[in-house]
Amino acid sequence: MKKILAMLLVAMLALSCTAALAEKVGVSMPTKDLQRWNQDGANMEAQLKDAGYEVDLQFASNDVKTQLDQVENMIAEGADVLVIAAIEGSSLGEALAMAKDEGIPVIAYDRLLMDSDGVSYYATFDNYMVGTVQGTYVKDALDLDNAEGPFNLEITAGDPGDNNTRYFYQGAIDVLQEYIDAGKLIVVSGQTAFDDVATPLWATETAQSRAENILSSYYADGSNVDAWLCSNDSTAQGVVAALDANYNGEWPIVTGQDCDKVNVKYMIDGKQSMSVFKDTRTLAAQVVKMVGQIIASEDVDVNDTETYNNNVIVVPSFLCEPVFADVNNYEELLIESGYYTEDDLK
Repeated sequence: MKKILAMLLVAMLALSCTAALAEKVGVSMPTKDLQRWNQDGANMEAQLKDAGYEVDLQFASNDVKTQLDQVENMIAEGADVLVIAAIEGSSLGEALAMAKDEGIPVIAYDRLLMDSDGVSYYATFDNYMVGTVQGTYVKDALDLDNAEGPFNLEITAGDPGDNNTRYFYQGAIDVLQEYIDAGKLIVVSGQTAFDDVATPLWATETAQSRAENILSSYYADGSNVDAWLCSNDSTAQGVVAALDANYNGEWPIVTGQDCDKVNVKYMIDGKQSMSVFKDTRTLAAQVVKMVGQIIASEDVDVNDTETYNNNVIVVPSFLCEPVFADVNNYEELLIESGYYTEDDLK
């Protein structure tokens, strides 16, 4: 009997030690209102749990104060590593200072954390390349190097509080600017500066309202919008809604990003031309790998140590490469890869 009790005690101690070794990872996502953040959070949680970590996943309902409180609670509850996709890049300074004081490494997830030396790493897709992919798609679809033109273009960018937004915008503009300067692309509204085309919180309703104003003010005579450069899918949804309700010309090229289900259906129906695909499984897998390297005190994989300056430090970064989906390749890229099922897109 004593031998059995001793064996049980050893087993319980072993389980206790195993539990004690399960490091806790706090994961802070900005909102559940956009499909992509639900997918990012779910992928991250599943892969971290599969790797043996305890996971505290929180969504902040696009409220900065809520996210700050959630991150501070993660720190207070003993997180070993934090993964944060910020609502607003400069809003978490207090929490990042607290994490630094506690020796907790922080990985900025897909949105750079600004104005703090409390961020350790940045994992994202190549944000400038996202813009160049969108701009190049417009260039090729209109055949700007050969067609006579001119073509009419409008621009809807993203949230000015998201540091990535300017990279998306600039990548696209750097492709298209020479054609704007040459008069082959005409922005009829005259709205090309980032501050004029930005969409706070990436809100679909805000993008729709602005697009409706542009259409009623500059295209009421029946002239065509040949291309509408949208930085992501939620803004593209707003533009498509405005076009559906207020536009009588030939349907324009419409860009996007994230391959949300609604927008893939738009591609199938001919209402959206493309969407940049950032496979959240790939990014989640990279972050899980980085978490493991941090916890094991190993060198952490990065492939960019120059680009992402958050106004205090240059943050070591790992950049995944984006691709685009359109009506010609979405089945291979999205369905055959298991990202979606055919029923998801019905």
